[in-house]
Amino acid sequence: MSQYRKLIPKPVKQSVKNLLSRITPTPTRCDHAVRTIAICAAQVPFSYGGAENLTAALRNQLSQRGFDVDVIAIPFKWYPAEQIVNSINIWRQLDLSEANGKKIDLLITTKFPSYMANHPNKVLWLVHQFRQAYDLHETPISGFDPKSRADQELRSMLIQADQEAIKGHKRIFTISRNVSQRLLRFNSIASTPLYHPPKLHPRYRHEHYGDYILSVGRLDKLKRVDWLIRALRFCPATMRCVIAGSGPELLKLKELARKVGVADRVNFLGYVDDQRLLELYGGCFSVYFAPIDEDYGYVTLEAFLSQKPVLTAADSGGTLEFVEHERNGYVIEPENEKLLADKISLLFSHRQLCRRFGVHGHDKVRNISWDHVVQSLLGQAT
Repeated sequence: MSQYRKLIPKPVKQSVKNLLSRITPTPTRCDHAVRTIAICAAQVPFSYGGAENLTAALRNQLSQRGFDVDVIAIPFKWYPAEQIVNSINIWRQLDLSEANGKKIDLLITTKFPSYMANHPNKVLWLVHQFRQAYDLHETPISGFDPKSRADQELRSMLIQADQEAIKGHKRIFTISRNVSQRLLRFNSIASTPLYHPPKLHPRYRHEHYGDYILSVGRLDKLKRVDWLIRALRFCPATMRCVIAGSGPELLKLKELARKVGVADRVNFLGYVDDQRLLELYGGCFSVYFAPIDEDYGYVTLEAFLSQKPVLTAADSGGTLEFVEHERNGYVIEPENEKLLADKISLLFSHRQLCRRFGVHGHDKVRNISWDHVVQSLLGQAT
């Protein structure tokens, strides 16, 4: 028995398959009788991003429609490896049938491992699985050593755990077609993409097409802000770059800007509040957002709702569900600095092109609504 199997406490020790076999949905009340809803979320302490925005917004939307709703969030830690197993077991052992004498009619689960929770009436709105075991496996950030038998056994256990838990939901949705494709590819489970508006909808606005390109988001390697900075040296000297966000790559990005000679044209703003963010979107001429295989990509929707074109990469995942090359933005082969610079420069020099792309982008996303999300999750969509 491997070191990881020894970590699984009784009575869930035999195998992940046996451990998860107890999750067997049973018939329950019709969804139209739902009154009390719990949203399940895994929370990395001191980290707040897209998943947290989603759960908070969903809670507000359900509350506004008269449901008694709350978020059940449990801290998540993925290292050392045994913590992943512990997190699965914590969710599986919770009694979420009621709380303080109040029956919970419906569970809406979100990202790994919250969907391990047991309930006879649960719906999945998948943000993402533990990507290190799936599309990020055998990449530098996977954490699973392909030469380690223990690591590969743990990965297999996680995949099997997902199989059993996800199939126990009455309805299976994801936040994007990209996430649905991953679920089908790796787990052979079909699902329905369910798009939702970004956090500040409907407050996004267009003001003008200014002299700066905007980058928004956490500064880590997956966001590839370094590509934008390297491309700036080939762009007009009168053009600025504004970067809103913080993260572990901040100091490296500042050093890169200095190294390639564009430090005087790059403004690192760090965290910005909602009002400032709306102003930044309203006044830029375009938005750069080229992460690696993004789940959904709020930035794309925020840009389009502000009528701004988006520059992205051909491998950026969810953002490609909205960006159409040469219609509302540009889709560029990754790491091609000169081509990225050429497209940025073209937009900077032609404001009418920015306007045309921006209008098309707005048309692409303007009908995404919370009404459809809520109706779908409750089984009321037609």
